[in-house]
Amino acid sequence: MVPLSYSVRNLRVRATTTLATALGVGLVVFVFASVLMLGEGITRTLGRAGSADVAVVLRDGADAEMSSSIELPAAGLIMNAPQVRRRADGRPDAVAESVVVIILDKLGTEGVSNVAVRGVTDDVLAFRPSVRVIAGRAPRPGSDECLLGASIRGRFRGLELGQSFEVKKNRRLTVVGIMADGGSSFESEVWIDRNVLAAAFGRESVVSSVRVRLASSGAFEALRSSLEGDRQLAVDVKRESVWYEEQSQGTSMFIKAIGLLVAVFFSVGAMIGAMITMHAAVASRQREIGTLRALGFSKKSILASFLFESVALSLLGGALGATASLAMGLVRFSIVNFASWSEIVFEFAPTPGILAASLAFAGAMGLFGGMFPAARAARMNVLDALRG
Repeated sequence: MVPLSYSVRNLRVRATTTLATALGVGLVVFVFASVLMLGEGITRTLGRAGSADVAVVLRDGADAEMSSSIELPAAGLIMNAPQVRRRADGRPDAVAESVVVIILDKLGTEGVSNVAVRGVTDDVLAFRPSVRVIAGRAPRPGSDECLLGASIRGRFRGLELGQSFEVKKNRRLTVVGIMADGGSSFESEVWIDRNVLAAAFGRESVVSSVRVRLASSGAFEALRSSLEGDRQLAVDVKRESVWYEEQSQGTSMFIKAIGLLVAVFFSVGAMIGAMITMHAAVASRQREIGTLRALGFSKKSILASFLFESVALSLLGGALGATASLAMGLVRFSIVNFASWSEIVFEFAPTPGILAASLAFAGAMGLFGGMFPAARAARMNVLDALRG
């Protein structure tokens, strides 16, 4: 077996080409890792809003709150189901909410975008204890005041503490508080009183969804069977965590598909670069290869030595690219969620699995890029190689 120190020395001697090839591979790995991190960020952002002990009820056939409508009497029946937990005051631990989308001017760039507005009741913070008011105060029930998600604060005209915006023609809302929820999708919403939203958008008799906290871990199946079996209700029941996971799939798959397609094209260029580098190494080291063969090293040893150089070169670039991609964790990225057609702010979420996959991707590029040059070196005739 050819000593590893020999291969390492050759990479060090060709420092310029080694660095250029490693940077090319690093760029590809940076794109690859960033795409996976963004997809993970989308899943996490929506997943943080879901809870395993909460069930979400939508109209049967609706795939999002925007397209769902449940009559208020039916919402009352759902909230008072026996499988729903009761609060200390005897009321059901549940909320019925309405969701609409409005168009606002973006700040820092030209154009407009959609913002989700959720009509909530005065007990919404009790139902969602993870949501905290981090600035200002909670809105007064029945008033033209709203609570703003921290992620979209300052991203749209009027969405700042103390400012106001038009939710409907001649109907303005004032931002009196900023809320945070650990980076969940609720931070990309505006919360207002449900009755105010109903009056502004003509939704006095319906709500978009009903959320209920289950009385026990085994109550979900009984609740779903009871509600979905009632043809008069015509609803669909899912665990909130599962529902949000489904909501993230479309956007996450789109981002990953586009990003990975770009990464694949980039990887072809990186493999060609590695191949050119290794072909140049074979051409400049013919006598060395002939000497190694004359000393008794087999063709397989030569093949393994050159493959090691190529893979090591790519892993070096992969490590650089993966390390650089960690900086994306500081970046926030907004995109329209295909499920709600409203803008949601995401973070790039690095994980050990993504970093491991990025290094594996780099190693695969080095393996395929170095295969042909290594095979050429292994097939080289000893006498021809010694003549140079």
